[in-house]
Amino acid sequence: MIILGIDPGLQVCGYAVIKAELLRTVLLEAGVFRTDGKKDLSRRLNQLAEDMRQVLEKFRPGAVAVEQLYSHYQHPRTAILMGHARGVLLQQAAAVNADIYSFSATRIKKALTGNGRAGKAQMQRAIQSMLRLPKLPEPPDVADAIAAALCCANDRRMK
Repeated sequence: MIILGIDPGLQVCGYAVIKAELLRTVLLEAGVFRTDGKKDLSRRLNQLAEDMRQVLEKFRPGAVAVEQLYSHYQHPRTAILMGHARGVLLQQAAAVNADIYSFSATRIKKALTGNGRAGKAQMQRAIQSMLRLPKLPEPPDVADAIAAALCCANDRRMK
């Protein structure tokens, strides 16, 4: 099964595509979608949609795993902007009839490390080890997207 993991963001959005087999998982591609912060919101969302569409067309994933949003109440504007970005990403995944899974950050961390409060470095080392990567996955947005995809693969294997 091909799984696309997404760490939603408006400025920088991490993505990772894995091929999850019964006993082995391979990272096919990972990177970030970037939008121009100088452009208006509608243009940035459109760019995000286009970048997502290209990855969906290239890999045709059967599943898309998206990290749920977390925002402090002190920053409601950030939460709203992130919600716009996440909505665009979900719509693009739904348009290609991919199964969509949403996981909290703590669930993803627990699935990969056994600790729902694992730090970024611990997550990066766990991903590096699981996928036998020559170096730590960076930037953190990419690592988070890989982690979401791996969590989804584990969840689907359990079912």
